[in-house]
Amino acid sequence: MQTLTVIIPCYNAAGTLARTLDSVVVQPEAAQILVVDDGSQDASPDIAEQYARQYPQIELLRMPQNGGAARARNWGAMHARHPLLAFIDADDEYLPGALAVAAAFLQAHPGQVAVRFDVEFCGFPDDITHHHQFDAFAATLSNTVPSSLVIRRSIYTTFGGFPLDDVFRRYGGEDGAFSLALLNIFGNPRLDDRKRVRMHYHPKIHAERYFRISMGMLDASDELVNSTREASWRFVRAAYEAVKEVRGAELVPHLTAQPATETPPDQSA
Repeated sequence: MQTLTVIIPCYNAAGTLARTLDSVVVQPEAAQILVVDDGSQDASPDIAEQYARQYPQIELLRMPQNGGAARARNWGAMHARHPLLAFIDADDEYLPGALAVAAAFLQAHPGQVAVRFDVEFCGFPDDITHHHQFDAFAATLSNTVPSSLVIRRSIYTTFGGFPLDDVFRRYGGEDGAFSLALLNIFGNPRLDDRKRVRMHYHPKIHAERYFRISMGMLDASDELVNSTREASWRFVRAAYEAVKEVRGAELVPHLTAQPATETPPDQSA
């Protein structure tokens, strides 16, 4: 069984964090579960600590101040101990068996660097879910949102994690830039045979804005479109160059079974 580190960025999610954690701890592949509290002002850290006392695989990491979900995910990834990373937001939940299927897919396909889940969009307004193009836009969003992503830690590290540009902090979209890089460099496969992660609606959720803009219900300013597009492609180019640099690096002829030991020089002379 391949093991994963699950990273949960959390900001003022006291009302939903327990549901998210309940959906993760039942997944045997989740050997390490990192709740990264991003400066919450509510009881979120207390809930995480309560769960950590009951489940040893759960750890609470505290950000010194609120820095946004992308920064929290990247901080969590720095503490990961397992070769696969999975991300889920503190108001979403995994459906049973999700991580087992993702781990099995990546084990069976060693050339694939990541895999996505199909997302169930729960509780979204009827004018969105009844739109004639809802299924198409939902599929596109499933290819983008962090809660659908399981990725090899080595590739995530090579990409440099999620981008931290100010434009993404203002408008969101760092997940779109990351998925754009995956798509253009490695592909971005999705397990679409069934829903494996559930996104719950709440007012002002970024997914609603995406649906409304895509469906022509909401206008997006030229500044938003142009600035996020520019930052996204800048991230894609940087990720591509990083991957190319790593692939071109020279390796030592063999990997030693034990680290070489050297006798320290005599400092008494």
